[in-house]
Amino acid sequence: MEIQNLRLWKYMCLGLILMLGAWSSQATSRSLQDASIYARYKQWLARYGRVYNDVDEKEIRFKIFKENLAFIESSNKDANKPHKLSVNQFADLTNEEFKASRNGFKGHECSTKTTSFKYENVTAALPATMDWRKKGAVTPVKDQGQCGCCWAFSAVAATEGVTQLTTGKLISLSEQELVDCDTAGEDQGCEGGLMDDAFQFIQQNHGISTETNYPYNGVDGTCNTKKEAIIAAKITGFEDVPANSEKALLTAVAHQPVSVAIDASGSDFQFYSSGVFTGTCGTSLDHGVTAVGYGVSEDGTKYWLVKNSWGAEWGEAGYIRMQRDVAAPEGLCGIAMSASYPTA
Repeated sequence: MEIQNLRLWKYMCLGLILMLGAWSSQATSRSLQDASIYARYKQWLARYGRVYNDVDEKEIRFKIFKENLAFIESSNKDANKPHKLSVNQFADLTNEEFKASRNGFKGHECSTKTTSFKYENVTAALPATMDWRKKGAVTPVKDQGQCGCCWAFSAVAATEGVTQLTTGKLISLSEQELVDCDTAGEDQGCEGGLMDDAFQFIQQNHGISTETNYPYNGVDGTCNTKKEAIIAAKITGFEDVPANSEKALLTAVAHQPVSVAIDASGSDFQFYSSGVFTGTCGTSLDHGVTAVGYGVSEDGTKYWLVKNSWGAEWGEAGYIRMQRDVAAPEGLCGIAMSASYPTA
């Protein structure tokens, strides 16, 4: 009996050793791959100065980073996509986290009222391409941070544009004033808002202050009425571009920078790096940006030149080229659904 027990014990030990060996082999294979990805993760942490509360959070963020990296690499292997993605500053965020902190356009609150469209009867030929940056009507790319006030950045960029076109002066205007002071209606600072309501506030407030006077800090604050009273630019009102018409939008953008709303909810948008963006996206408008031009790429693809507010590290130095003249009347990502511009 003792000999049988001894043999049984030896077999059990041998089986356990074999199992551990197999696990060890798999773990080594996985750990080599993970070590390579973890090395990239450490480089990424250093580049963006990311520091976490504890080791557990660091590991959770590594798992998200690894999943995002796999998505980016898979997308970039798709020869049918003319745009490329990259491991940018948002690589440790899930798509849900990203949307919650960056996209604050209240698409469900869009107004149904119609305004006049002063470019409706324009008959002159439009320029084949337009880039308002080259005409001095666009300030450097800004960064909204983790405040969902894209609507304020979009409205301010359009206001900066029309101000330059009417006065000849390019002045960086204050998004923080809109975040702090434009809170009586739909606009609710970092919790989201609408560009039309921002234009209405600027008009009723007899203008808006400069970025220098009322600087951006990326959080909801109490309105500083003294700073608000120092006016740097005025508008007379705003107009909506007729909805679902890229032709009408083209006419408007040919004359001035235009605020547009888009569906920027997808991971493709989160990690966009370069090229003409062709999707994937829907038409659930959740992000306010500014169309500052249009053109045609080397391969003949028509595009909109769009200024974002996620910093110059994102996209093409803070900009994205989005496919223009698509089959859907709403435009790619709904860009033609809710466009507007200030008048001065």
